[in-house]
Amino acid sequence: MPYKLLFVCLGNICRSPSAENIMNHLIEQAGLSDSIFCDSAGTSSYHIGSPPDQRMSAAAATKLLIKLRGQARQFKKLDFQDFDLILAMDRENYKDILSVDQTGQYHHKVRLMCDFCSRHTLKEVPDPYYGGLEGFNQVIDLLVDACEGLLTYVTSQQLIQ
Repeated sequence: MPYKLLFVCLGNICRSPSAENIMNHLIEQAGLSDSIFCDSAGTSSYHIGSPPDQRMSAAAATKLLIKLRGQARQFKKLDFQDFDLILAMDRENYKDILSVDQTGQYHHKVRLMCDFCSRHTLKEVPDPYYGGLEGFNQVIDLLVDACEGLLTYVTSQQLIQ
């Protein structure tokens, strides 16, 4: 069974699909594609079925030479059972995810993405949607840092078989 990671932001078109694709890129480079599975979702239903934001895709292509794949979907209660670790991009997403789990049974599975950063000090991944190009580039840099830390965490905790 692969270890399953779910990245969550508000609309699932900027931050979480970027995290999913960056993480998949790092997993492939490490030869761990059979051991770790990634997906992403949004807490809102605004963009269901939409591809990643073009500005986000352009930043990923320019900075990392990777193509952002995926279609937006909404976070659902079943995700708590299906995933081993759920990564929220900001505190608002974190709160929204926890509110779906009213019993608190799965709260231990939910973490903030920036908890895994080693080079950046930001505690949340800012939403670049209403900003300029620089915001999208900053998100890519932050997520590369966090994904590298996350991969180290997952492999060092012997969470994968």
